[in-house]
Amino acid sequence: MKIVFASSNAGKIRELQILLNPLKIEIIPQNNLGVKEIAETGSSFVENALLKAKHASRITGLPAIADDSGLEVTALNNAPGIYSARFAGKNATSEDNIKKLLHDLQNVPDNKRQARFYCCLIYLANADATPIICEGIWDGFILKQPTGNDGFGYDPIFFDPNEQCSAAQLSIDKKNLLSHRGKALKCLIEKLPGKL
Repeated sequence: MKIVFASSNAGKIRELQILLNPLKIEIIPQNNLGVKEIAETGSSFVENALLKAKHASRITGLPAIADDSGLEVTALNNAPGIYSARFAGKNATSEDNIKKLLHDLQNVPDNKRQARFYCCLIYLANADATPIICEGIWDGFILKQPTGNDGFGYDPIFFDPNEQCSAAQLSIDKKNLLSHRGKALKCLIEKLPGKL
């Protein structure tokens, strides 16, 4: 079965495909089908994920999966939140966003640097179908400097206290077990078989 993934983020695509392989589902990135990214004008992760899924499904005629996820830092009133990908500006790189976040937290002590990754994952059988909505949360802390070479986004500064390392130091399999996206996708996998 083919499902369009409403993203062009290579890291997200890789994680999803690994997790969906056992279901014999092929994830096709939307840009491979000529779908341009839609503006994330929603006021929540759920609204943004739904916008993206409907857009990709409507254009391709395929079922769609979309996620909207981000980092919420307690000391910053849960910022960057839905603005995680553009925290340092519209065309910000991951390095730009990390630099801004570390700057904003420079006077925050270690014991006040709590954060969580949040993911809303939505599946639509077609553009007008009732969405299946799944969520996942990954709790941790923000490091004072990037550590590790794997992962993407904020992974190098997100510290998992149980693993005693950053998200960028985890193998892809371990990250998929622990991460917000992995948890949301596990929920989706449990709900999908009867819908396919």
